[in-house]
Amino acid sequence: MSESDQELARDLGFLEAYTIGLGTMIGAGIFVLPSIAAEQAGPASMVSFFAGGMVSLLAALSLSELATGMPKAGGSYYYVNRALGSFFGSIVGWGMWAGLTFASAFYMIGFGQYLFGIGGLGKFIGFLPEGSQIAISAAALVMAAILTGLNYYGVKETGALQNVIVLSLVGLIVAFLGLGALSGPTIEEFNPEGWPAVAATVGTVYVTFIGFEVIATSAEEIKNPSRNLPLAMIAAVVTPTLMYVGVMFVSTGTLTRDALADSDVPVATVAREIFDPLATGVSAIPFVDIGTASIGSFGALLMIVGAVLATVSSANASILSAARVNFAMGRDRILINWLNEVHDRFRTPYRAITATGVITLVLIAVNVGVGTLAEVASFMYLITYALVHVAVIVLRRADPDTYDPAFRIPDLLYPIVPIAGLVACLAILLQMRLIVQAIGGVIVVFGVAWYLLYARERAPSKSLVGEAIAPEPTAIADGEGRYRVVVPVANPETERDLLRLAAASAHAHEDENAEVIAVNVIEVPQQTSLSQDLEFEEERVDRQQELLATARDIAAELDIGLRTRAIVGRETGSVVLDVIEEENADHVLLGWQGRRSRRDHVLGSTIDPVIGRASCDATLVKLGPEDGRGEGDVMVLAGEGPHAPVAARRAGEFVSASDTDSSLTLFNVQEPGDGDEDEQSPEERGEELIATLAERAGIEDASYEARVEVAEDIEESVLDAAAEYDTICVGATRSGPVSQAVFGSLPETVGERTDRTVVMARGPEESAMSVREAIARRLAT
Repeated sequence: MSESDQELARDLGFLEAYTIGLGTMIGAGIFVLPSIAAEQAGPASMVSFFAGGMVSLLAALSLSELATGMPKAGGSYYYVNRALGSFFGSIVGWGMWAGLTFASAFYMIGFGQYLFGIGGLGKFIGFLPEGSQIAISAAALVMAAILTGLNYYGVKETGALQNVIVLSLVGLIVAFLGLGALSGPTIEEFNPEGWPAVAATVGTVYVTFIGFEVIATSAEEIKNPSRNLPLAMIAAVVTPTLMYVGVMFVSTGTLTRDALADSDVPVATVAREIFDPLATGVSAIPFVDIGTASIGSFGALLMIVGAVLATVSSANASILSAARVNFAMGRDRILINWLNEVHDRFRTPYRAITATGVITLVLIAVNVGVGTLAEVASFMYLITYALVHVAVIVLRRADPDTYDPAFRIPDLLYPIVPIAGLVACLAILLQMRLIVQAIGGVIVVFGVAWYLLYARERAPSKSLVGEAIAPEPTAIADGEGRYRVVVPVANPETERDLLRLAAASAHAHEDENAEVIAVNVIEVPQQTSLSQDLEFEEERVDRQQELLATARDIAAELDIGLRTRAIVGRETGSVVLDVIEEENADHVLLGWQGRRSRRDHVLGSTIDPVIGRASCDATLVKLGPEDGRGEGDVMVLAGEGPHAPVAARRAGEFVSASDTDSSLTLFNVQEPGDGDEDEQSPEERGEELIATLAERAGIEDASYEARVEVAEDIEESVLDAAAEYDTICVGATRSGPVSQAVFGSLPETVGERTDRTVVMARGPEESAMSVREAIARRLAT
């Protein structure tokens, strides 16, 4: 990779990737499909869910190999297009987009049913209609429009909210299964319609298992993909499979087949039956009419709330995934790139999101049956996964040099997995209803026609694999680079000074083959694929490259080895922390405006996580007047804090590297003594402390002035003295991240109230890690 190439930040750990997939798979299916599945196959439908899970597990293994070999946005479309060419790429691309759109409409209808279907929220809130098809459709349309709007405008909190929803739903469903098992479900006739009906029902319920595909579409954003991607996919299949089987067992063992099939809100209806015998009642809730206020009604209400959250979560994930498939097709010129343009203000692929939303609204408005929506989505993904299995075999046999997946299907299971997966997908497709096969066939024919009439002349490559394998990191420019200073740069006006101060630190370690690493991050909202932003953000990319090109020129003038990293990511702070870890950095130096940030941030949204969590020395610089930035007369606030030696060491590095006549002063303020003759005087105490600090900082042989002042008001004395110097270096007075003040009150006060250059420094973050932090870090790697 050249020095100008962009990197895509890997923001997703195992937990994030797992919840992305689980968020789609644990949604409307688990709340809506039990009634449809029970009607088709009775209690034996739990076998259909289990079979769907096993088919998905085979697909997950094949997808994991492809995704770690070609971690690019687009998922199955991208892999099939590279392995089998643009003809099949067009079929799969349009099929995935259509499948996600039909699935979104299915989820939204489920949302409407749990609000206004018979036994839904209208049963509890008197002024809401119950059993109104018009109200169900209207609710589905309104919520689909809202989700489209939220993703259009790029609401940043949707990703975090999705994680909360998914984990809450898991807890709710586990409680449902536990209480359901205790209630003693009894299954009468297990397989009333025969095994052909069970096989056909697999196609109906398969829509619930398309969630792990969402993980593959985000492959280029997953940390440590060789481990996290297959684990997240497998976990995202196994978890809902077990839950679906359990829900069907409890549901068909609690209600009769007919009662379950007739319910718009099957899980809520089952919950009412389970909870009713457990207690006599609960207190009334304002605006809620639950009759005798039975525990059964309260349990049903909980499941309704869960269903509403689940359907919204699922639809949101599908809309995001559809937009990313559109982008991948546009990148390969199979689809017109106009559709993928990123909004100037919101930085989202607003046209792709709008198109997905509009088609979803149309499917809802024309009243396509909820079962048909689910089956068409299943049909398109079964075709997709069948071709994914073929792609694995083709790539294994072709064995191109550029295909080297970090995860491979184990030799004992290859080629059994892709062959069995292909046969299973085809078998389910042949069992599906004729109307579903017809609709799916029309979509396939459309994909073929689109290729013949549009994409064939425009698609750039028909080879087995494209050139888009994830790029390797840049080579180190100068020696082994054992001492590394990371410098995030964003402002051309401060870039030179920040790099000069970083170079001063590096020059102090020249015997360790030091180098500076300049990092610039383009932030992209959750709704936009990282590589999509690169495709449409020429102005921001050009500005980034210009900034880093200037950094290389500055480094040449400063005679210091420098590498640049141009990264596209979600949050600058998290990206910088990842760079520090990847580079095994010894020091990170950041600029600061010198004032507190608004909202919850102490120093700024980028600075806070880096300063609070960096595992190396961290230096924060507020640049003063242009003359004397890190030069001239330098004062160190000499104290007893654990980070005072770091500040003194920084000051020594700056003075040593300065071309001007710079001076170094170690300044200490002592409160007046009580006059006891046996004790040291305040001046003596201060001088002793300064000498000890110089030794701890390793600058005892440097030329410095020891200055001690005696004053009642330490803070004002420090501020008055600071006005006499060009640069003030202060050590953090608190160790570890502190919610209210990362550095402590005095260093921040100096930074805010003086117009000089202020350098605040701390050593590596060494605070004890809590169990919660340890688990979070483990899951993130």
